[in-house]
Amino acid sequence: MHRSEKHREYWRKNLRITTILLLVWFLVTFVPIYWAKEFNAVSFFGWPLGFYMGAQGSLIVYVVVIWLYARIMDGLDRKYGVHEEE
Repeated sequence: MHRSEKHREYWRKNLRITTILLLVWFLVTFVPIYWAKEFNAVSFFGWPLGFYMGAQGSLIVYVVVIWLYARIMDGLDRKYGVHEEE
């Protein structure tokens, strides 16, 4: 299968976006766990920061990551002409 340069550029941008958002996911998931004792020294809305990040903060970031991916990919799809018709 022969791919055009436009298709390769689209795929590179898709991989870059995915890599960045996966890095954000990784940091939000594992950094608060690794440094939970240090984070718990800080209070956030009356809760220890480590607890808040595990209970609610990370979930908020996950929803934002999904929303960002959908928005960015929609724009990229439209730019490269591979979007779905509405």
